[in-house]
Amino acid sequence: MAGTATSAITASLVGPTASYWQNLIAPLAPGDAYSLACTGHGATTTSALQAVYDLYSCNVFNETTPLWQLDQVGSDFSGNPGIAGADGIHYYPTKLGGSAFFNKQFKSLYAWRSQGTANYNALQASLHKRMARGLQFDLNYTYSKSIDLMSDAERVTEWGGLGGQVINSWDPKSRRAASDFDLTHQINANWVVEMPFGRGRTWAHDAGKALDALIGGWQISGLARWTSGFPVTILNGGTWPTNWQLGGGAVQDGPVATGTTVDPSTGTISIFKDPQGSTGIGAYRHAFPGESGGRNQIRGQGFAGLDMGLSKRWMMPWKESHSVQFRWEVFNVPNLHRFDVQSINTNIDSGPAFGLYTGLLTNPRTMQFALRYEF
Repeated sequence: MAGTATSAITASLVGPTASYWQNLIAPLAPGDAYSLACTGHGATTTSALQAVYDLYSCNVFNETTPLWQLDQVGSDFSGNPGIAGADGIHYYPTKLGGSAFFNKQFKSLYAWRSQGTANYNALQASLHKRMARGLQFDLNYTYSKSIDLMSDAERVTEWGGLGGQVINSWDPKSRRAASDFDLTHQINANWVVEMPFGRGRTWAHDAGKALDALIGGWQISGLARWTSGFPVTILNGGTWPTNWQLGGGAVQDGPVATGTTVDPSTGTISIFKDPQGSTGIGAYRHAFPGESGGRNQIRGQGFAGLDMGLSKRWMMPWKESHSVQFRWEVFNVPNLHRFDVQSINTNIDSGPAFGLYTGLLTNPRTMQFALRYEF
């Protein structure tokens, strides 16, 4: 019945649901009428069914809000006396008075239950070489999959974390999906290489003390990491179709094309190839009442980093237990940029801002020098 004029709404058109509202809404006082605020222009009706339809028409994809309005003091269709509240001043439009739908003591209540399930499966491979002939290294690879109902810790507040909260209490497994921290591929490596120069080395094997102090004893070390993309949830935004406290996820109903895209006119960077097109925001719809929406539907960039260090130690001639060490360390050597998928605007009601990155996983290249005397 989407798009149907309020004046055309009848019990026969609505069907069995009509009797529910007709029985629930308090009857009008003689000469009174329900105000149709959504229709506007001072429109009124004597049909309870039309009054409720009009209320929901103002809250498309936000269907829990009309229930709150029916419960909330003063939400009386702006004309229906309804049933007087305890103070004799405020009124409610249902035969049950206030709190016909929500509990009298609270509108939302969070609780913890031991009903969550999670699965983690992985293939892990490692290659380790001990120090020999001036070389040692570790190379690790993980291929994994983590699935759960939500990934936030208990200390995370109701609006904190990464948006994985249970939306429908009667269907807590509806948002079972890849964990917020799920990474399909992870590779990391570390190494230490002793440079083959100086006394006892491949080159300048018989170097004197002065030359050895200059070219001998140098080490190069490194640490590298690369991962595939992190997941992120596309959200409904400022609508509450199922849970009046939490908006929940949007529903993907079309193909999505992701990829780092730069808008040359504004310099903004999006996770979608066509942010405002059919494979971007057009691939999602608002969740309907009862739906929890999707979770972690797409993935952004993963992390990549390379840190390296150059060091040398000089033994002091007056005592072998004394030495001076020099270190030059560079972080993010290639100055890589990887965008943080959790920084994008994920609300499908955010218009042109949808899908835009606002933060990085990586830090700019930095370096530090150190000179250390040990004894």
